[in-house]
Amino acid sequence: MTQIAEARKFYARLLAAHAGSADPRLEAVFTEVPREAFLGPGPWTVIAGNATLETPSADPVHIYQNVLVALDAAKGINNGEPVLHAMWIGKAAPKPGEAVTHVGAGTGYYTALLARLVSPGTVTAFELEADLAARAAQNLEPYGNVTVIHGDAVTGGLPPSDIIYVNAGVVAPPADWLKALKPGGRLVFPWRPAERVGLAVMVIRAEKGFTCDPFMRSWFIPCVGASLAGPMAKIPDRDKAARSRSIWLTADKAPDRTAIAIIGDVWFSSKDIRSRPAG
Repeated sequence: MTQIAEARKFYARLLAAHAGSADPRLEAVFTEVPREAFLGPGPWTVIAGNATLETPSADPVHIYQNVLVALDAAKGINNGEPVLHAMWIGKAAPKPGEAVTHVGAGTGYYTALLARLVSPGTVTAFELEADLAARAAQNLEPYGNVTVIHGDAVTGGLPPSDIIYVNAGVVAPPADWLKALKPGGRLVFPWRPAERVGLAVMVIRAEKGFTCDPFMRSWFIPCVGASLAGPMAKIPDRDKAARSRSIWLTADKAPDRTAIAIIGDVWFSSKDIRSRPAG
């Protein structure tokens, strides 16, 4: 086994262990999909706290660690933290034949992983930055089940999806994203209702509405068009945000006393719609 293949295999084992997923395919896809193919030519700029470091050479072995690799340093855009994405993808549990929408695809690395996991299903990848979208389209050419769209996922409308995987922080998910979820569909997104509040949230379209599970801390760059709350919004602090258990469209149900946050066309509730009444 070559050094790079050995490094990639161990990297995949580490990510799968952190994810705690029961799906052995998660480790397999991190082993099979070459991260360097989505980063451009090395050496690469690695982000460490508030510092940036250049890898010693263009040897891909340097990027098979849990490091952020800059894609557009001036705009604060990076390739994402592999451990975080392994945990998110593991939680979303993609299945063969499902339809995924990836919002904020960057240059396509995590899109490729999703594409492998849902094949022969499909992935629709949205990327707002023209340069990144062009790079993603080129990088993802070998993946015949991916369509890359250079466009705005907030206003452009999403296709019906089993999974919507969002890689840009939103003050609240647009109502159209919730409507695009198929029954049993999962929406994973970074929730940033306030500057100091950053949570990863899993929403599932259930029979009686949308469940909401804030499952870990998370920080992403803002999603253009969905990162600012209006003056009438009810904004939670971090503790209240973490107690969200369901999310509602205001058009379907008016906010009640359980409302933790009311933002635009959606509101978050402390009530768990999966709980059964006593008696």
